Parts: sequence; C-alpha cells; structure tokens
Amino acid sequence: MRAKSYVFLAALVAIAIVGPSPIRAQSTAPKTRSTTTAHLDTDEKKNVQAYVDLLRSDVRQQKAEIMGSMMILSAEDATKFWPIYSDYDAQLAKLNDQRVENIKEYAQNYDDMTDAKADELIQKSLAYQKQRGELLAQTYGKVKDALGAVTAARFAMIEHQLLLIIDLQIVSSLPVAKKGS
Repeated sequence: MRAKSYVFLAALVAIAIVGPSPIRAQSTAPKTRSTTTAHLDTDEKKNVQAYVDLLRSDVRQQKAEIMGSMMILSAEDATKFWPIYSDYDAQLAKLNDQRVENIKEYAQNYDDMTDAKADELIQKSLAYQKQRGELLAQTYGKVKDALGAVTAARFAMIEHQLLLIIDLQIVSSLPVAKKGS
C-alpha cells in the first residue's frame, strides 16, 4: 500500500509539472481528474485537484521566470525568442501528456507488473525522452536562426538543466519496480 502512495504522489508531481503553460493557463479549462484519484472521496478529490492546479501554475510560472531571468534578452531579442519558446512549450506539454499517461499506467500495474508490461512502459519512456530531445534540438535550431548560436546555446543549456531537475523530482517519487516474473 505504501508503494501505491508513492506512485500516487509521483503522478501528482508529474501532472503538476506537465500541466499547461502560464501563457495558456487562463484560457484552458481544468483537465479532468486522473484515474489514480478514483479511490478518494469527493472532498479529497477537490482538495487534490486544487493542489494539482496550484502546483501546475507555480512550477510552469517558475520555469518561465527562470528562463526569462537567465536568458538576459534585449527587448528586440525577447520579441523573437518568446514566440519560439511558447511554441516549444506547447509541443512539450503535448509530449508530457504521454509521460503522464505512462506514469498512470505504471501506477495501475505496479502491484501486478509483468515482464511484458515493464518492457512496454520502459519503451514508452525511452520514446518520450527521444522525442523530447528532438524537440529541444529543433527549438535550438530555431533560436539559433533567430538570435545566434550563443543565445541558442544558453537557451538549450538552461532548458536542459530545468528538465533534469523536473525529471529528478518525478523519478525520485516513483518506487522502483518490484521483482517480476
């Protein structure tokens, strides 16, 4: 049961991190509750959803604020950079939906993990990481074309570091798979 609590916590962290960007947050309706909260009563579900919504906005806002403070852009460069970053962030949010679904699936199968399911989940995770890396590389190219290689390198380094921190938060909350078949 304790492992399920860790998986639930990890799912909450993942959902909080991969939620909509602050740019889209005001125009986006709240998403439906995750299936991992199905066992909670209505009041608890409302509390959890409120907490998830708060974490989403705070984490996404902090990420954008960190990026903004570290990029050190002139007003002219900012007008070129932020639309590229917003497009990147929207595509990343779609990718992160895949990650959330994978974590939910891990949580649902944790107690009865089979070799086949474990392999499937890891293959999905590896595909996500590959797609995320490709998206970062494409965005690096766009920033480089618009603002030069030094600014693009700064973007890529900052974004990579932020993604590593987010990844660490997520994976440190997930219990390691039990001994399988």
